[in-house]
Amino acid sequence: MMNLFSPIAASGTISPAGLGQAAASLMGGAGDPNALTPSFSQTLVSAMNSVNTAQNHAGALAQDFAVGKTSDIHGVMIASEQATVALQMTTQIRNKVVEAYQEVMRMSM
Repeated sequence: MMNLFSPIAASGTISPAGLGQAAASLMGGAGDPNALTPSFSQTLVSAMNSVNTAQNHAGALAQDFAVGKTSDIHGVMIASEQATVALQMTTQIRNKVVEAYQEVMRMSM
């Protein structure tokens, strides 16, 4: 299963083809409404695992750079920024979900 961040994590840039594949996998294919799709919770868990993996990878690269195992500062900075952007996106999604929940709770029945 493709996750939400794979178009970014694969090459360091966002590819339109990767985004299309991610959207198709989340929607269950090329328009078949009866195709098996992952549940919202599965998608959320997968996205959170991707963010966690990006954070751990960036931390490991930074630690390797600090102890002298690598001299690739560009790779360290790119991984760090990717992890930061993924975390910021996750935070914004959480904010929107909480906002939507609060709006639903304010509705009168």
